[in-house]
Amino acid sequence: MSRIGKKNVPIPAGVTASIDGGIISVKGPKGTLTMPLVDDISYILEDGGISVKPANDTKRARAFWGMQRTLVQNLVTGVSEGFSKVLEITGVGYRAASQGRNLNLQLGYSHHVNYAIPDGIEIKTPDQTTVEISGIDKQKVGQVAAEIRRWRKPEPYKGKGIKYRGEFIFRKEGKKK
Repeated sequence: MSRIGKKNVPIPAGVTASIDGGIISVKGPKGTLTMPLVDDISYILEDGGISVKPANDTKRARAFWGMQRTLVQNLVTGVSEGFSKVLEITGVGYRAASQGRNLNLQLGYSHHVNYAIPDGIEIKTPDQTTVEISGIDKQKVGQVAAEIRRWRKPEPYKGKGIKYRGEFIFRKEGKKK
């Protein structure tokens, strides 16, 4: 049995949810998100929450149960609070600046890296070495953060590169004489 799946997804004040035609739609102060439903899982709108249970006793239904409950929770959290990730840039001459719908990165290459910001994502650069990515879709926020990080992953000797805030970079010792 799924311990996560047993819990109902609470719906906070100001958020409405509806299920129709195999799609769950959640609307809140930050926007609207939709998700297609899985046939093996039953979704029930109750007063104050959404209940997610397996529709039958198959292995697939039990495997999807906890994940589908978490995806519904991410919809509700996204439209009410939103999601954010913070990237930190370390290295001499490495910097970032947001210009309109583009993020301009200087990462030690012979050219600047211009990253086009996708719709539904907001990127702020409070200083030259910090990039704050926010939005209502958790998957899209994580994907954008991973794409930006991919331009210069942190290296283990000096720690130069783009890392998530709070990420531990395993450091190696350099050459010995």
